[in-house]
Amino acid sequence: MTSAPAPIQRMIDATNAGDHDAFLATFTADAVLVDWGKEFSGTDSSGTDSIAAWDESDNIGRKAHFRVADVEKDGDAWLVTLDVTGAGFNGTGNFRFMLTDDLIARMEITP
Repeated sequence: MTSAPAPIQRMIDATNAGDHDAFLATFTADAVLVDWGKEFSGTDSSGTDSIAAWDESDNIGRKAHFRVADVEKDGDAWLVTLDVTGAGFNGTGNFRFMLTDDLIARMEITP
């Protein structure tokens, strides 16, 4: 199995450590996160960074823990299968990442 690229591994490590600031530091300033079709990008009408809010409501805030099951390159994208546990979603998640300058520019989570 191929290893996850450094920015993806940093995101996984930050999630597993419960480190919100380190999690956010893995994304570009204009990153987009899509969670089962719902898109998070930029700031919402209340001025809250939407990826930060997603992290608090659906990821670290739910004590998510990721274990890499598979990694593969697909053109410019990385496809990563993660086994997810925690107080929210539990099961296998398929993640598609686009990277820019050693950061995550786009993260899509699909069933």
